[in-house]
Amino acid sequence: MVRIISALILAATAACATAAEPLELVSNPPDRHVVVKGDTLWDISGKFLKKPWRWPEIWRLNKDQIKNPHLIYPGDIVWLDLSDGSPRLRLGKPVQSRLQPQAYATAIDQVIPSIPPNVIEPFISQPLIVEAGVEKTSARIVATQEERILLGSGDTAYASGIPDASVEKWHVFRPGKPLTDPETGEILAHEAFFLGNAQLTRPGEPATLRITLAKEEISRGDWLKPAPQPTIMAYVPRSPEQKINARIMSIYGGVSEGGASSVVTFNKGADDGVEVGHVVAFYRKRVAVHLDDDVKRESTTIPDERYALAFVFRTFNRVSYALVIDASKSVLIGDAVSNP
Repeated sequence: MVRIISALILAATAACATAAEPLELVSNPPDRHVVVKGDTLWDISGKFLKKPWRWPEIWRLNKDQIKNPHLIYPGDIVWLDLSDGSPRLRLGKPVQSRLQPQAYATAIDQVIPSIPPNVIEPFISQPLIVEAGVEKTSARIVATQEERILLGSGDTAYASGIPDASVEKWHVFRPGKPLTDPETGEILAHEAFFLGNAQLTRPGEPATLRITLAKEEISRGDWLKPAPQPTIMAYVPRSPEQKINARIMSIYGGVSEGGASSVVTFNKGADDGVEVGHVVAFYRKRVAVHLDDDVKRESTTIPDERYALAFVFRTFNRVSYALVIDASKSVLIGDAVSNP
């Protein structure tokens, strides 16, 4: 029991030490920033902090506020408050001891997102992962319109598994390549291959749908999934609360390496505590091989090198998708994913 209590005390002490690490400001930070269209939370935080993922700390956000942060709009003024000796960002106009010219702006109806929305919007609104067992519940195209084997935009499809009209808009997809855990070899899920969109015109068994968008040819046997409304939330960039120990599984688009603005998957998800908004770092494990004096091969394990940061924008049970924010070298499948 004493050992358990001692371990808990040490863990709590370590957590407090991490949380108490001073915030590092960039060199010559501005005293304020007027938010403009095109800004992101990451950009704004990076104007003040060396580590933008420590956004919640400089805003003094609690756990509830992290999940439901105050919204920031173009025209708002973010200013740096150093009055209590510890940096803090505030929204509005700073308290000033003497009169100075003031700028007034009216915010427009456009919330500042965490990261560039145009990069991740397709991944928010389209199916990405086919989890195990989904084939038992997914609606399927069971027939095509007369004299059509392959369907395109404007064509009619007939589907099973859509009993009512509660959902009108559907995504059409086909199971794609397996996502394999680099550490265990286990197939965690299959990446979905997005084919297009369909509109329900008549419920029933089978139901009737009109193909409203066909990015690829659609045929009998393809799957259907309700289409969610695309929402780009202002998720707070932050470091994971728990230790992340994962591996990159794939780089979206079927390429073998990526870089800044690439979308990657790694083998940890919601079941492992990964959340949207978490910032993770990529590390390269490398072994240097050389010949000794007797011309024998020797290897030296090089310490892990952090070379990239990524922002988690979508999670599934055992898989997460992240956007690479910056990278000093190519991102490779199999590289380590950990806390920043």
